[in-house]
Amino acid sequence: MSAVPVAPEGDAEGRAPVTFGEALKFWLKLGFISFGGPAGQIAIMHRELVEQKRWISERRFLHALNYCMLLPGPEAQQLATYIGWLMHRTWGGIVAGGLFVLPSLFILIGLSWVYVVFGDVDWVAGLFYGIKPAVAAIVLQAVWRIGSRTLKHPARVPLLWAIAVGSFVAIAFFDVPFPWIVLCAAVLGALAARYAPAQVPAGGGHGKADKTWGPALIDDHTPTPEHARFRPSRLALIGTVGALLWLLPMGLLVAVQGWDGTLAQMGWFFTKAALLTFGGAYAVLPYVYQGAVEHFQWLTGPQMIDGLALGETTPGPLIMVVAFVGFVGGWTRQVLGPDALFLGAALAAIVVTWFTFLPSFLFILAGGPLVESTHGNLRFTGPLTAITAAVVGVIGSLALFFLAHIARDRPTPGWPVDWVSLAIAAAAAVALLRYKVGVIPVIAACAVTGMVLRLAGVVPA
Repeated sequence: MSAVPVAPEGDAEGRAPVTFGEALKFWLKLGFISFGGPAGQIAIMHRELVEQKRWISERRFLHALNYCMLLPGPEAQQLATYIGWLMHRTWGGIVAGGLFVLPSLFILIGLSWVYVVFGDVDWVAGLFYGIKPAVAAIVLQAVWRIGSRTLKHPARVPLLWAIAVGSFVAIAFFDVPFPWIVLCAAVLGALAARYAPAQVPAGGGHGKADKTWGPALIDDHTPTPEHARFRPSRLALIGTVGALLWLLPMGLLVAVQGWDGTLAQMGWFFTKAALLTFGGAYAVLPYVYQGAVEHFQWLTGPQMIDGLALGETTPGPLIMVVAFVGFVGGWTRQVLGPDALFLGAALAAIVVTWFTFLPSFLFILAGGPLVESTHGNLRFTGPLTAITAAVVGVIGSLALFFLAHIARDRPTPGWPVDWVSLAIAAAAAVALLRYKVGVIPVIAACAVTGMVLRLAGVVPA
């Protein structure tokens, strides 16, 4: 557990090893600048760690990333955890992964409080009126981005297209639970990999390194450090500690409020959500919506869209939107009573975050040694390729839901739909897809537009 660098004698250029303090400063900085979703966050880490600081070679960086891409959970946060663990053992991984999440958690708790207390103020309501169509456009961009990587050559690979369309229809029109869609896609992918491998071509992930920036502290051929080598006893220890870290807080919640209490149900629900986030946060959002909005009714559909908007505008993984869900649910259910609304809501946000991210740490700390022994051998399997195709359809259903909601939210006088909101969504989509404008500028422009229209009386209250 001690903070021993992975390259204790420096690199070929005689540089000193990275101390735990140096690494801690970088991970803290990363927690505050990790905007741009998974792609942007991974790009930041690549630029800082591979190109500039040379703490790790590109090949080792991509090897770790390929493993994280195979896991459920936020791949950028897991990548930070992996590199922190590789450099400074278990505490290095915990610090790197934890600081990737904590700034976003505290920022979202603050923004969520502003939302529930001041959300009806005209200018604040106007901001969210403009942000909602921007979120719908961002989800459409996600459909395009993932679909263009996964769904190619429909005449030659019809199975993946069929899975994507079937997933869209299943969740959008028949309300099939997301876990069943994932399971069916995985089974189809496994069968195809065995009997028709051409239908599930290896894809996604990241290619081989094609640039060099000189030797790194953790270079291509740097021996795997002792702490990163696989040992059954260490795997058993990680599994035992992980089980206790789940059981103890869950047992406390059940003891205080009972199994049917809001906090215990949040812990159990988001544990399941954490194991289903193949394909990133957008893939699990329909599952979170089904549970948090339709089943438990912790918040409403419009509030869910507002929460996603806040998640898009804060650093950290997008799945941190679950902290907003927890906060609003804890507030509306008054989990600590009517006299402690903020404390109860903040506690719910922390509980949700704990149970959502605990599996991510365990996947890295338990599986890292196995990955370190197989440089360059990881690739997408048939089941995971099929799941990725299903994710395209699932995210498409989410985009349809958002567009339908903003269209019906405040119908334009004389029209059955809100043409103003749809126009903002169309403009945002063009900016994102055609002109490649960043997410933050698009959200900011839409928010200002919504505020101006609301204050001008164009948008009714």
